[in-house]
Amino acid sequence: MKQVDIKQAIEKKYPEVVVLVTSIDKSGKPNVMPAGWFAFSNSEPACLTVAIGYKRYTHKLISQTKEFVVCFPSLGQEKDIEYCGEVSGAEVDKFANCNLEILPAVEVKPPLIKNSVACFECKIINMMDLADHTVFAGEIVAAHISDNKRIYNFGHRVFKTV
Repeated sequence: MKQVDIKQAIEKKYPEVVVLVTSIDKSGKPNVMPAGWFAFSNSEPACLTVAIGYKRYTHKLISQTKEFVVCFPSLGQEKDIEYCGEVSGAEVDKFANCNLEILPAVEVKPPLIKNSVACFECKIINMMDLADHTVFAGEIVAAHISDNKRIYNFGHRVFKTV
């Protein structure tokens, strides 16, 4: 082992799972952002955590509504992941400008994303503020799956199945 700069070591995390996090504003307009910082974090009740930067529009929406959906994207959604990471939902309607289709959730207001490998509807049970992110812990209140192939983030805008 050799000691290196933290950023150099972080590059070794790839490939990593990427997810799409959906949220919704008070008027019912949905939003989506890609995220790499998430984890299944409890078994009973089943929970997911996502870390969202304070400056992100998604942070504002989840903080207000206390709900989010985590969707595992599938093959064919690579360009949509890139697009949704490049623009802010505060400025544009991401769903109107990409090929992601939404489906109604069962237990929460943020939508599911059609053709996702899996979607997990979550209600906030705890939040932890860090230096520039909040870790939102959500109890999984409903789950959905498809037979599509999951894609992974290989870094530098490369997404593929393994």
